[in-house]
Amino acid sequence: MGDYTVSIDVPLEHMRNLFGSHDAYIRRIEDELQVVIVDRDGAVKISGEREAVTKAAHVMRELVALSERGNDLEEQSVNYAIEMEDAQGEGGGDVLLEIDGDCICHTVNGKPVKPKTLGQKRYVDAMRDHMIVFGVGPAGTGKTYLAMAMAVTAFRNNEVGRIILTRPAIEAGEKLGFLPGDLQSKVDPYLRPLYDALYQLMGAESFAKNMEKGLIEVAPLAYMRGRTLDNAYIILDEAQNTTPAQMKMFLTRIGFGSKVVVTGDASQKDLAPDTLSGLDIAGKVLSQIEDIAFCSLSSKDVVRHPLVQKIVRAYEEYEAREQRRNERKAKSRNYNRGKR
Repeated sequence: MGDYTVSIDVPLEHMRNLFGSHDAYIRRIEDELQVVIVDRDGAVKISGEREAVTKAAHVMRELVALSERGNDLEEQSVNYAIEMEDAQGEGGGDVLLEIDGDCICHTVNGKPVKPKTLGQKRYVDAMRDHMIVFGVGPAGTGKTYLAMAMAVTAFRNNEVGRIILTRPAIEAGEKLGFLPGDLQSKVDPYLRPLYDALYQLMGAESFAKNMEKGLIEVAPLAYMRGRTLDNAYIILDEAQNTTPAQMKMFLTRIGFGSKVVVTGDASQKDLAPDTLSGLDIAGKVLSQIEDIAFCSLSSKDVVRHPLVQKIVRAYEEYEAREQRRNERKAKSRNYNRGKR
């Protein structure tokens, strides 16, 4: 290891936030960038090869700046800062600080809602700039939550007159059987994730009041048929479970003054095996239309527990291997048929 050393002054009140529990964040930077970091009376010294030390110093300065803005640093923030420093082609610079400066709104508890990755930032910007946005990516990338935050902000700013949230009512790989109660009771279990996000962003009392007035509507996709949706912020969640006919029906409901966000995870379809997904077809049919944006989020944009990111990556790699194996089998079958 080289003997190049850089010293960074870290305010005492931010030292604990920067180091993490049991110095976990510092250990992470050391392991990933192959440097040695020590604390000497409020000055953090980084030693190692010049290039690695320069990267580590920039990562730590960004993290200190985030802490000074009032952020509680998390393992995900540290991991992403390191990834962004390595991936110069993805932005480099002070990209974390730029992302952190984009506050969409605050939850009912006062917590700011912000994009946390470059992919999420691009997704939020697309929602600001386009009438229809498709957000496609794995679980934990914030597709639905960020869309809800944008909808609530537009509603509070009187940019739209109401919020409409919808998703197809399809069981996630299992049959739930008969559900008792009236029609609303039967569909509520499918829509519960949307309710939970709205409670967090608006508060239960404000949500209930606006629901009573008809200014917020949470409904199954089937309820959209025959309607024209003007002056509304409309979110279609779990769009991978729509059929092409349902997707076409939904998109042709849109009226004047409305914004639409369609979210889905193409890897988690609950449709019958031979049924095409409306989300997949929409990507092929609408990709060239102006004012429609398609944002692809990946495992890099997962903001849940770091283990979720590893799970998503493992499944992506497995599915890619299976696809290659099936393609090889198909080629072999076609070759053998040609020889007969």
